[in-house]
Amino acid sequence: MGVLLCHGFTGSPQSLRPWAEHHAAHGLTVSLPLLPGHGTRWADMQLTTWHDWYAAVDRELRVLTERCSRVFVAGLSMGGALALRLAARHGERVAGAVVVNPANRVHGLSAYALPVARHLVRTTKGIASDIAKEGAAELGYDRVPLHAAHSLRLFLRRLDGELPQVTQPLLLLRSARDHVVPAADSARVLSRVSSVDVTEIVLEHSYHVATLDEDADRVFEESLAFIGRLAPGVAEEGTAAVG
Repeated sequence: MGVLLCHGFTGSPQSLRPWAEHHAAHGLTVSLPLLPGHGTRWADMQLTTWHDWYAAVDRELRVLTERCSRVFVAGLSMGGALALRLAARHGERVAGAVVVNPANRVHGLSAYALPVARHLVRTTKGIASDIAKEGAAELGYDRVPLHAAHSLRLFLRRLDGELPQVTQPLLLLRSARDHVVPAADSARVLSRVSSVDVTEIVLEHSYHVATLDEDADRVFEESLAFIGRLAPGVAEEGTAAVG
């Protein structure tokens, strides 16, 4: 059984590595790709768009479906949005989705200025490492490239129209205190998907990057239980790996 994990906007696989290792330790084949333009310097991200980010996870999903009898998709923030689009577009090839603080829109008045502002200002302050846990940190850019932010806005608008195509079982975990993505985004996702099997869990002790925060173990355990409920015993197939 395979699990595809998608990291967030301006972040890197480091934010999901403990999640990936937890699932791999329980016998799952895990893919955790680095999205184009991420994990290096913000100027590299300025040259990419949502088409590049989505194409990367789409390719990984196709590889996993060739190796595994069933595949689940999961993600944090924008990664959750990418996972939802994979579910919407691939139908039965995706057995279920797990999303943590999924993004649904770019908020604030500045979002409406992005089409013009991105040509005048290259970056704005970063959003990485919104974590309550002392000593924990997310490796992400300290600046947000505005061309990329504009592309993210376009992607989220498109995804919102595709959410009714999501019919798979869905586990949504959201932080009670999130300084990056408001609870309204999760509520919008839940109101738009067509899934019948839906579970929402509120994480009381974490901020946005819950996969590195106080509730990380709960995220890992709840997602593993969700997968196990839908595909009991399948974890014994093949060799576990993180890649």
